[in-house]
Order: sequence, then C-alpha cells, then structure tokens
Amino acid sequence: MKTDILAFGAHPDDVELGCGGTIVKMISEGKTCAIIDLTKGELGTRGTEETRRNEAMDSAKILGVVARENLGMKDGFLENSEEYQMRIVEMVRKYRPEIVLANAIDDRHPDHAKGAKLVSDACFLAGLRKIETILEGEHQEVWRPKHIFHYIQWKNIEPEFVIDISDHLDKKIEACMAFKTQFYDPTSQEPETPITSKDFYESLTYRAQDLGRLSGVTYAEGFTSEKLIAMKNFDGIVW
Repeated sequence: MKTDILAFGAHPDDVELGCGGTIVKMISEGKTCAIIDLTKGELGTRGTEETRRNEAMDSAKILGVVARENLGMKDGFLENSEEYQMRIVEMVRKYRPEIVLANAIDDRHPDHAKGAKLVSDACFLAGLRKIETILEGEHQEVWRPKHIFHYIQWKNIEPEFVIDISDHLDKKIEACMAFKTQFYDPTSQEPETPITSKDFYESLTYRAQDLGRLSGVTYAEGFTSEKLIAMKNFDGIVW
C-alpha cells in the first residue's frame, strides 16, 4: 500500500494533537495518509486499551486516513532496540511514504522523544538492502522516506516551518476530541490529568492561532526537520 504520508505517534492521540490539521489538509488536497501508533497507551490515567482503540479508530475516520495500525509496544518503556526498529522498518516498507511525521524531538513525556529517535533510525534502516524483512509471507522491498518531520507537542519548540491549517482546525479538534476518555469532559468522574483540563482543550486553538499570528495565517501547525529543506522556487509561500 503506497501512501504519501505516514504519521507515527508514541500513543494514540499524539498524531491528532501534533499534526491532525496537517493530515486533514493533505488529504483534502488528494494525498494519502496512514497512522501508526507505537503503543496502546495502556498506562494512561483515564480509559482502557479497549476504549482507546475504539477512540483511535473513530478519530481515523474523522481524519480520513486510509489505514491505522497499532504496534503494541510497551507504553512508558519505549526503547531504541533492534526489535522495535525492525517493526517500524516493516511499516515503512509496507506503506512506502514520501514523508514521515513523527513525535517531537523533546517533550514532557519521555516516550515522545524516544519515539522520535526510534522512528528516525528505523526510517534510515528501511533503506538498507542488506536488511531483509518479510511481512505477511512476502519479502519487502527497501524504502526510505524523502523527509522526516517532527511535530510539536507539549513543549513550545521553535518550529522550522509551519503548515497553514486555517481551514482545517475544526476537523483537527473533532479528531482529538474523539478520544473522549482522554480530554476535557466536565462530567467525567475519573482523575484529572494535565491534558484533561479546559485550558489544555483551549490550547488546541490558541497555540495554532499563535503560530498563525507569527506566520501571517489564521491557524498553523509547526514542525522541525531532520535535514535542510531545499525549495525549487517561492511558490507555495503564504504572502
């Protein structure tokens, strides 16, 4: 299955929070996107593995992605091991993306930075011909994405570029709030966490609005890049 974009998240909902608007925009422009969740988020204070799985699939439908898979790695204990790298190599070779979106390079949750490095290293390994993988009984061809971009999560990392999501913020928030057990719900009887507050819910808008203010659009999502980006010309820049 060839996709244009493959988005990885250490936990279900990471992708929605970090780059949900970008995914919706790219799909609206005819691109294809799939999501790979590394863990089931089983250590989350609220919800269960089952509720988060159902929420992830509901969100996937809202975003319009062609596929969503969960690799079942150990929540809270991600490591840059050969075992985990090879499972991501299989996904990269399966979906053959031009662009990979991955967790923030530094963040409050340790799984985020670990996931960022894990995905980055696996993308490199996926392009090595002497590493052989077999998925569903078939030998996979090598594949290395052209770009790896890291979205921004809890910490205010300075982006190296932003994507204008002015027409897609509402859909991003809808996809995030599909994770009903995880975010703001004044009727919930479960314990409060940093992401269940009303302020965090409102931050989905005001952080996008602030990046938009700085870049001359209404709402934006920010990214960092692993390599210097070359532009063919000035087309595509928001003036």
